[in-house]
Amino acid sequence: MKGSEAIQDSNWVSERLTGWGRSSYATSIVAEPLSADEILQWLASHPNVSLLARGAGRSYGDTALNTGGFVLRTTAMSQVQSFDRASGEIVVGPGVTFGQLLRDFSRHGWIAPVTPGTQFATIAGAIATDVHGKNHDADGSFGDHVLWFDLALADGTLRRVDVESSPDLFAATIGGIGLTGIITRVCFRMKRVPGTMLDVREKRIRDLNEFIEALAEARTRYQYSVGWIDGVAAGKRLGRGVLETADVVEDATPTHVARRFRMPVDLPSRTINSLTVGLFNRLYYLRIPRRGRERRLDLERFFYPLDGILDWNRIYGRLGFVQFQCVIPDAAVRDGLSSLLARIAASGRASFLAVIKTLGAAGRGHLSFPLRGVTLALDFPRTSGVDALLASLHDLTIDHGGRVYLAKDSQLTPAQFRRMYPRVPALQATLERIDPQRRMRSDMSVRLQL
Repeated sequence: MKGSEAIQDSNWVSERLTGWGRSSYATSIVAEPLSADEILQWLASHPNVSLLARGAGRSYGDTALNTGGFVLRTTAMSQVQSFDRASGEIVVGPGVTFGQLLRDFSRHGWIAPVTPGTQFATIAGAIATDVHGKNHDADGSFGDHVLWFDLALADGTLRRVDVESSPDLFAATIGGIGLTGIITRVCFRMKRVPGTMLDVREKRIRDLNEFIEALAEARTRYQYSVGWIDGVAAGKRLGRGVLETADVVEDATPTHVARRFRMPVDLPSRTINSLTVGLFNRLYYLRIPRRGRERRLDLERFFYPLDGILDWNRIYGRLGFVQFQCVIPDAAVRDGLSSLLARIAASGRASFLAVIKTLGAAGRGHLSFPLRGVTLALDFPRTSGVDALLASLHDLTIDHGGRVYLAKDSQLTPAQFRRMYPRVPALQATLERIDPQRRMRSDMSVRLQL
């Protein structure tokens, strides 16, 4: 089934694909359809091959890889088809990006209701991974704002899916890592904002206990909150970092023009080590005055700080990196985060990119990541011993009732996955009904035995 049919169309090319972490690779046959009709025609004429939709390739591991199979990259389907200025309802193609929406609509008082940490992610990708942002307590995940989507199924039919008429298929697709079909159109509700600038407050946090208390206050007091955490700090400094909180400012006019720089080369893999990371983290922590500071940022700089460096993943060198992101429920957050951070600090492997923030209610999808608690995300260079570290972090997460974000994962075992996501049987029941041959598949779905 995986690519066994001859390629008859010159639009298909063999391509070596990777996740954003550049640690998982796959060679696939790739095409870029321009319309839903093209997708349906191809599905009908190629009934016996495996297939996967792919957007901008911003998931970190093997979520959007299909070794030896076919991949439909839908980034060219990037049209905004309609927008209702009264209700905020918008209909877009699957390849529309968050950056596109921000540029085109923020000056008119509308932004995406939820946005991930990069503006280059696509809307279809946001559904497939049910992305969350810095405002999850107030606004939930992206899937909470989806009204309907059109889905090309494995049998070549097109379905309009909403939560009322197709609750099982809706829940299987939100966060469903692309296994239910190919999204061809999406309707969701944008968020009205009074301006395009934010008042941002930053303050030092001395240790994990203080961080947990500060996050608990921020989740109800501010529109947006996120923290940077020092992953190599230990002892009395365990969990120290910097907390950012922000609110959109009414009628403010942007004063910043975004400038981006490109990482021109792969750094040597040895560049990221305990000494360089320790020094960077100390300086990054001390850059905030003891009394804290306030500043005004535009939406793009606050939402997408890493996008200021294009190809920043090259910092980790040719071996790439893996990211560990988990959520620990509120009831276990103090002990859970303490155990995780102690294990990470003892390994000496944490990088300078470490994020902590709160999450609110659980998502609408069977595989939606959020649950009410605190999420922790850290990057690890792909070096010897990192797999063993990740395995231990996964077990600690399970021990404290948490789970790992599939958009960042490349290491979970099937057993660990099922302990984290109790609604897997419901997803499998839907897949068995709509795609019993499992035409829609990925390296992740094979690894997790879905």
